[in-house]
Amino acid sequence: MNPLLWLSAAVIVLGLGYTCVMFALSRGVRRPGSAGPAPFYVFLMACLDEEKVLAASLQRLRGLPGDLAVLVVDDASSDGTADIVRDAAAEDGRIWLLQRALPNARRGKGAALNAGLAHLLESGLLAGRDPDRVVVCVLDADGRLDANALEEVTPYFADPGTGAVQIGVRMYNRHTGLLARLQDMEFVVYTDVFQNGRRHLGSVGLGGNGQFMRLSALTALGADPWSDCLTEDLDLGVRLLATGRQNRFCHTTAVHQQAVLSPKRLVRQRSRWFQGHLQAGRLLPLVIRRTPLAAAPDLVYHLLSPWFLLLTSLLPLAFLASGAALALASLQAGQSVVSPAMFAAWYALSFGVGLIYGYVYWRRDRELGLLRSLLLGHAFVLYGYQWFAAGWWAVGRAVSGRQTWLKTART
Repeated sequence: MNPLLWLSAAVIVLGLGYTCVMFALSRGVRRPGSAGPAPFYVFLMACLDEEKVLAASLQRLRGLPGDLAVLVVDDASSDGTADIVRDAAAEDGRIWLLQRALPNARRGKGAALNAGLAHLLESGLLAGRDPDRVVVCVLDADGRLDANALEEVTPYFADPGTGAVQIGVRMYNRHTGLLARLQDMEFVVYTDVFQNGRRHLGSVGLGGNGQFMRLSALTALGADPWSDCLTEDLDLGVRLLATGRQNRFCHTTAVHQQAVLSPKRLVRQRSRWFQGHLQAGRLLPLVIRRTPLAAAPDLVYHLLSPWFLLLTSLLPLAFLASGAALALASLQAGQSVVSPAMFAAWYALSFGVGLIYGYVYWRRDRELGLLRSLLLGHAFVLYGYQWFAAGWWAVGRAVSGRQTWLKTART
């Protein structure tokens, strides 16, 4: 067996072992205790050309029970985004608009969120409110919160040590085709296995949609808590942990967003995420110095995972070379040299994790049935290869110095 295959297989075994450990940790899920008084929720939405989805999102937020407001940061949109917010604000005083203009606008989602937070603090909109009792929720323009979201999240903030709460993420158009279904499975697996597992390690991460943060925790990070990293959510979550705050994961509610229906757009979106993950590698010294001992190894692995994935991308080439060698050996021997044990090892390395993913998805969404979910898990393994294209695209962008925010188009 060639060295490349051995190295790639070692990375696969490492990833499979990590997945199994997190799967075991994720099984014990405990809910928080009593909630206490509900905080004041401010939904912060950074929008660039979101007229296709924004009106419906604002209408849904207005229908949520509880003490809340919505601040839309229009990042110099060229469509009717601002007009939609103005119309909603005329009907409901809890809808607020911050309109940014070029050249200061369109500098990334993090910059837009920082501008929104500064506006909240300087405009008097939060006058008289205790920062410990104000929770800022970052929500994408297409985000659809479960009706019970605030009710489920509130108990976590009864603990003064809680800095942020991340909820689950689903695709609301998952029934439109295989690509959308696989994206839904991707988020279910990530949240139900890895985020649930990280609750025990203290390393829960934040995602860009459905993340709830205590205002006092945000302001403790400085005037601009969100960085210029393309994955400003990942960056923020790690830095919150480094301050001694705790990130929680709430598995009993979710935000539903729009899955990308074009393979090209999917790879484009994931290349931005991948490039941001590479940028977040600069946090490694902070993780080693400042994060809790139990959380640090997982955070280090998580920050290094893009490099592991790039190494794994060599696996198809290694398997192709190994398969060609086996085929040649079979021709020379006049019979197959592939034993059942070799086939079983290949299957376990290639698709074994797909069985876990299929089972997890079936537990969350039983409409497909167990068998179809397990088959979908096999398809999910193949779907994961799109990360190879996205990863190398991200490397190319990073090497060439391109750091722009590749916005995902809505339909």
